Amino acid sequence: MSVVSVRIDPTFRRPVYQVEDQRYDLLGEWLTTDLGTFFLVTLDALAMADEVARGEPPFEEWSSENYAVSFTPSALLITNLWVPGAEGELPADVARVAIEDYWRFLVSQPEGPAVREYRPDLPEWQADLLRWEEKWGRTHPYRGRLF
Repeated sequence: MSVVSVRIDPTFRRPVYQVEDQRYDLLGEWLTTDLGTFFLVTLDALAMADEVARGEPPFEEWSSENYAVSFTPSALLITNLWVPGAEGELPADVARVAIEDYWRFLVSQPEGPAVREYRPDLPEWQADLLRWEEKWGRTHPYRGRLF
């Protein structure tokens, strides 16, 4: 079970999180603001978490205007670049499960009415998975496991 629960705010139609244990507040903040509703960004996070769990370095450094994030075999290190002192080290396995659960949450949401140019015949998450695999020239490490 994930340490972060997520729902859509009915007023703003954006993900909001709740944690019972405040040690995971920064994780919920990062998931809902940096990953947001972006499948491609969440696919990056999933791949990085998977790679370090297998003892490999992440395929790329995390890039964000708001957070410094480091994936290591033992921990996910997060620093909010805009809030002094907002930093934390979370166990890698706990963070990985939270990212997986966040993906499931995103996929479960109804699609918006926007017209997409790339593979409009597919659900948005599937189109973005294909885009991710084309961009990186490889199969996503979660293909066959989570999707």
